[in-house]
Amino acid sequence: MAVIVRKATKEEAVCMLREPIWACGVTTFDWRYDADETCMLVEGEATVTFAGGGVSLTVGDLAYFPKGLSCVWTVSSPVKKHYR
Repeated sequence: MAVIVRKATKEEAVCMLREPIWACGVTTFDWRYDADETCMLVEGEATVTFAGGGVSLTVGDLAYFPKGLSCVWTVSSPVKKHYR
């Protein structure tokens, strides 16, 4: 299971802005992905930790989380993300 994080291209950002939005305040919570998810942060900062590693997310990051991944989200600055 590979988690991938990189800056979104301009074309990817335009496409992601059409997707649903999710927002969250400063918090820490456990999460398990029941389906593959691609998301792009438009506000905030978070760290996502999982068995074998972790990633930091900031504005403009495009992230892929695979189905079945169990992780802990630590939101250090309120987050808004578009996801599919």
